[in-house]
Amino acid sequence: MDWDLKEELRDCLVAAAPYGGPIALLRNPWRKEKAASVRPVLEIYSASGMPLASLLWKSGPVVSLGWSAEEELLCVQEDGAVLVYGLHGDFRRHFSMGNEVLQNRVLDARIFHTEFGSGVAILTGAHRFTLSANVGDLKLRRMPEVPGLQSAPSCWTTLCQDRVAHILLAVGPDLYLLDHATCSAVMPPGLAPGVSSFLQMAVSFTYRHLALFTDTGYIWMGTASLKEKLCEFNCNIRAPPKQMVWCSRPRSKERAVVVAWERLLMVVGDAPESIQFVLDEDSYLVPELDGVRIFSRSTHEFLHEVPVASEEIFKIASMAPGALLLEAQKEYEKESQKADEYLREIQELGQLTQAVQQCIEAAGHEHRPDMQKSLLRAASFGKCFLDRFPPDSFVHMCQDLRVLNAVRDYHIGIPLTYSQYKQLTIQVLLDRLVLRRLYPLAIQICEYLRLPEVQGVSRILAHWACYKVQQKDVSDDDVARAINQKLGDTPGVSYSDIAARAYGCGRTELAIKLLEYEPRSGEQVPLLLKMKRSKLALSKAIESGDTDLVFTVLLHLKNELNRGDFFMTLRNQPMALSLYRQFCKHQELETLKDLYNQDDNHQELGSFHIQASYATGERIEGRVAALQTAADAFYKAKNEFAAKATEDQMRLLRLQRRLEDELGGQFLDLSLHDTVTTLILNGHNKRAEQLARDFRIPDKRLWWLKLTALADLEDWEELEKFSKSKKSPIGYLPFVEICMKQHNKYEAKKYASRVGPEQKVKALLLVGDVAQAADVAIEHRNEAELSLVLSHCTGATDGATADKIQRARAQAQKK
Repeated sequence: MDWDLKEELRDCLVAAAPYGGPIALLRNPWRKEKAASVRPVLEIYSASGMPLASLLWKSGPVVSLGWSAEEELLCVQEDGAVLVYGLHGDFRRHFSMGNEVLQNRVLDARIFHTEFGSGVAILTGAHRFTLSANVGDLKLRRMPEVPGLQSAPSCWTTLCQDRVAHILLAVGPDLYLLDHATCSAVMPPGLAPGVSSFLQMAVSFTYRHLALFTDTGYIWMGTASLKEKLCEFNCNIRAPPKQMVWCSRPRSKERAVVVAWERLLMVVGDAPESIQFVLDEDSYLVPELDGVRIFSRSTHEFLHEVPVASEEIFKIASMAPGALLLEAQKEYEKESQKADEYLREIQELGQLTQAVQQCIEAAGHEHRPDMQKSLLRAASFGKCFLDRFPPDSFVHMCQDLRVLNAVRDYHIGIPLTYSQYKQLTIQVLLDRLVLRRLYPLAIQICEYLRLPEVQGVSRILAHWACYKVQQKDVSDDDVARAINQKLGDTPGVSYSDIAARAYGCGRTELAIKLLEYEPRSGEQVPLLLKMKRSKLALSKAIESGDTDLVFTVLLHLKNELNRGDFFMTLRNQPMALSLYRQFCKHQELETLKDLYNQDDNHQELGSFHIQASYATGERIEGRVAALQTAADAFYKAKNEFAAKATEDQMRLLRLQRRLEDELGGQFLDLSLHDTVTTLILNGHNKRAEQLARDFRIPDKRLWWLKLTALADLEDWEELEKFSKSKKSPIGYLPFVEICMKQHNKYEAKKYASRVGPEQKVKALLLVGDVAQAADVAIEHRNEAELSLVLSHCTGATDGATADKIQRARAQAQKK
């Protein structure tokens, strides 16, 4: 170990993370013999003893330490507060285990891991348990009370069964299992008689098995459900052990428990004898997936069951295929003929494939590179004599061992086994390297394994950049430039995420500089708003051309700034002003009026008041007043036409109100033409003519209005009088057309004879007099009229007329 501990481990609170994780020591915890003025020191080391962090503890007394699955250090205090620190001693967050824990204080605590995350279990001074199965999504559960429990249990642990966390505790000779609703007394099957107390208990890494140490010196081993006994061992030591942990390998039938006393380590299982090791110094046990890590002030070792492949190859006088292949390869290097003999023996038994696989598998479980190379050379040698051996397993093992050897180096300090590495996955290992700020190694591994950019190098570079922004001794410009030079346009890297980290560290200017490199405006703008740089956010949103983004910033600015400053900001951004006007037209009309007033935009202000005049209800006074305001605005805008038209509308409104009062009926909001038409339809012809004179309606338009109205009334007599009142300014063809539209051919013929020569043919065709139309067309000698009449000739009835036209055409051509 690289550390230089001056105190024994027993004088510290110790926590070591699984999967070759870091070690946390809280030196000088609260002990009576220590001076009250001496503050504890929290130190974090790698598994090789390399220091990662050291900080003076300034909070309350700590009862227990533990590591989460994300390698965050959980410090459980006596008052029930749990403080969370990062790998480098940076404070992350804190949470409380509830008021009951605060009132009764914490006697003991456990940090445990489940498939849902990392949990915390608390034993309070009232001898009640409180539990949270996932500290990332804190939901506290108060476990049921144990009947008659007056003192702390002699030992307890957490179990995970059926995806639910339970508490198993011992009170004298009795065991109790607590779930979320019930407290059940349980009894391990086949337990030796005479037990008056359980002194220690341990659950396996996978929560499948349980070990109980009794005051009689017996160790009971069985399933965690307490339904099946595996074995029982008498260690002949009645003193309670310091630690007891399981030591087993995945898918192995062997079961073993490691028990540690002050200077003795004992490995027991279903064998009649134990394996004992004398400890030279105080040691600490860390259960792992496939064994037990044992570290002291000077060493860090790994105790595990010898893998089957290794045992087959290396046991004395082994004749396993792998052992023979290893010997064959060694003899081949010596240029000995024995290599051929060993190889022939394996081939004759048909076990060469098995031999290669054994050597590859055994290489994975070796920690010494020279032994790994020896086994892999043997496997490579054997492959040469196989026709169809898939190379994938060999190639992957070489790659995995190179990665494992790199992280096992004591400078890195992650002593993973092959089984742990496969369980952990390469992505999690890369994350742990990044947490340790070992960016170059993480990038080398990604490049060596050829991982996709987004999963590998890009993610690591992003983490590196987030770490870089925390270096406050470097200027903002230098940090931003360094990050951009390193990252460039790397796919999968978000500058906005890095900028958010910079802002979280209090470096707002650096965050703004980093956002300049962010190509996505949708990522820039929200962070700028969060940093209260709303005007810059507005500029970025406008540059993006995304109207939704601009609206988002505008609404934010409206709530942030006072009205005057908001309008001034809009005046400097024409696009934003235009979009805000569109918004106000639909949502905030009064704000729109204020905008027009501030800009002295009299033209739009006039249009606004005209629209407002139609939204003031049926009160004529309010509408006329709004129109008068609009007319004044148009005069200010020097729009004479709009002003006059508005004044005419005011006159028309007053007249329509007077007509309603005098004649009844509905006149308001009718157009001038509709008002005239309505008067004619109601028989008020003189009123209609007077209205036409007042508003200077041209004669042609008035004749059309009157013609249409009388025809709709089918007042043919009045229509005839009207046609004779004076010469029609619109001619008489419209009379023919209107009569035919009303399906009155008789009346139409009256006006057809009065139609002028240039429209005579069309009028006669409208009333169906094809023969007379043909005579007029022949008389006019107009080719277009002749063709028009000819197109109206149908069948035998108009055959003579058609012949007549054809003869006229022929004569015209001769001339």
